[in-house]
Amino acid sequence: MGKRTYLLDGDNVRHGLNGDLGFSDADRFENIRRIGELARLFVDAGMITLAAFISPFRVDRNNVRELMGEGDFIEVFIDTPLATCEQRDPKGLYHRARNGEIKHFTGIDSAYEPPEAPELRIVNDGIQPHESAEQVIRHLQANGYLGQ
Repeated sequence: MGKRTYLLDGDNVRHGLNGDLGFSDADRFENIRRIGELARLFVDAGMITLAAFISPFRVDRNNVRELMGEGDFIEVFIDTPLATCEQRDPKGLYHRARNGEIKHFTGIDSAYEPPEAPELRIVNDGIQPHESAEQVIRHLQANGYLGQ
């Protein structure tokens, strides 16, 4: 579509900028805070910025929303059952968390607070990743983010 985009995800942020953080509640807060600041800079540069993270706490997501300009934050809730997350776990992190090797793991021994009013909710059980992406694109088109 000719739009400038950038994807921020755990692999490209946790291994660099946030490599010093663990998974405690305080570290999760700081992880999302830094991601929010980084995303704000990308948005300020005119890029559609996709921040694909597990952000377990509502307060953290609301803090990032407040960093952004009006209409610059779209919360997309990928509503996926825990069993599906575990089945799709390519790195074996859920298995390691269940074995006690990783502490404070969302959905295992750390809470997840689902969004109360996301701009877009995608029920992600039994659908393909491209179907989720199409729902996001339709939302962006319908709300004028992609132009005509």
